[in-house]
Amino acid sequence: MSISFDQIFGVHQHTMRVRNRRSEVIAGNLANADTPGFKARDLDFNQTMIEEARLRASQDRGELPMAKTNERHMDLGSLPSDEPELLLKYRLPYQADTGNGNTVEVDHERMNYMQNNIEYHATIQFLNNRISGLMSALRTQQM
Repeated sequence: MSISFDQIFGVHQHTMRVRNRRSEVIAGNLANADTPGFKARDLDFNQTMIEEARLRASQDRGELPMAKTNERHMDLGSLPSDEPELLLKYRLPYQADTGNGNTVEVDHERMNYMQNNIEYHATIQFLNNRISGLMSALRTQQM
């Protein structure tokens, strides 16, 4: 009897990947806070998780990915499948432009980074508890 990671960990394994990617995006915003013309971006977590679920469902049904059948079609194979680049959105600033075209608001980015970090660690704690429970069940089976 085989058990898949989806059965054991559910959505949490995918949540960690999305939260990690969002941390990278927010860190990039913070790193470019003084770059003239830089536009702050963010990953839409809910939309990304919906897209993850849609992709998993299509894989579970055995659907094949789109194929390029005409030379004028976009080459979807060149798009990274595990990177939700298409779900990155430009952030609208709360305050007026500073004059250099940069839309990064450092306090807002720090708050988002910390919130994402807390949620990431909550997911890790859940996964650790799940793994501990599985290990305990395996030890019980050995006795």
